[in-house]
Amino acid sequence: MKTHTRTYSRVTREALTMMGGLIRLARKQRKMSEADLSARIGIARSTLQLIEKGHPKVEIGLVFEAATLAGVPLFVDEPSRLAPEISRVNDKLALLPQAVRRPRSEVKDDF
Repeated sequence: MKTHTRTYSRVTREALTMMGGLIRLARKQRKMSEADLSARIGIARSTLQLIEKGHPKVEIGLVFEAATLAGVPLFVDEPSRLAPEISRVNDKLALLPQAVRRPRSEVKDDF
């Protein structure tokens, strides 16, 4: 059985590395050990180490939970601003068509 190795863009890899570094920095600034933070998240220490290294295979929910518990802001500087931002995004989505289709090929009628 052949397995497919997924490749990620440079920007994605750098963003993962940045998020992992921010989590590690925040954890250390709060004087939390890897064992402390991983226990609060409910994961193995090795999984936290993967998060802090920016490994792309870790579940995004675990990364966000690690960031939240370490004090790294997600999308907004204040957690109370997330709900209004979600509403704004939903309002914008409501204005767009529900389905996106590929544009039809242009009719070539120049015979």
